[in-house]
Amino acid sequence: NGRDFYGPGGPYEVFAGRECGAALATMSFDEKLLDDVSACENLGVGDRNELQNWMEKFEHYRCYPIKGKLVPDDKLPSPDRIITMEELGKYDGNVQEVPEEFVGYGAAPIYVGAGDKVFDVSFGGVPMYGKDGPYQKFAGKDVSRALALMSFDPADLENTDVSDLEETKIKVLNDWINTFETKKGYPVVGKLGKEDAE
Repeated sequence: NGRDFYGPGGPYEVFAGRECGAALATMSFDEKLLDDVSACENLGVGDRNELQNWMEKFEHYRCYPIKGKLVPDDKLPSPDRIITMEELGKYDGNVQEVPEEFVGYGAAPIYVGAGDKVFDVSFGGVPMYGKDGPYQKFAGKDVSRALALMSFDPADLENTDVSDLEETKIKVLNDWINTFETKKGYPVVGKLGKEDAE
């Protein structure tokens, strides 16, 4: 049972919820090696083989399911860049191949705008926002109004204006934004450039 090894009190609990490739490869519990994705790129041949052995053990011997890929923070787009509505629309969940500029991604980016932020919901949200997913109609759009009203109405998906909404509806929108950021962990990959929608 994985909890016996990686759960509280287990011999490898320090690795739980952390990137530990370099630590496993070098058979070390050194904190400096944890959460350092780039350290795996600098491993020697013997350490790379050791890391490969661990990965094979996890997948084939322990049968731990693969949950995704790690993308280092420095490989994510800047959360401060401005994303136009036209650019937002390009990431609508219909593209299956990962574009070249998104090296390391496990799936093609899928963008959802909410408030003034753009989230990449491909990080765990492909079944929901990807092709034929129940929320794909939100993909590639600023869905601030739809989220605030908890609506799938096409008129609310096309109208991004929330200035006429009551404070309680704005709170609903802010709760969704908080959920995307903290609970779901979708990375913020830009700010909405709403001026081009007017």
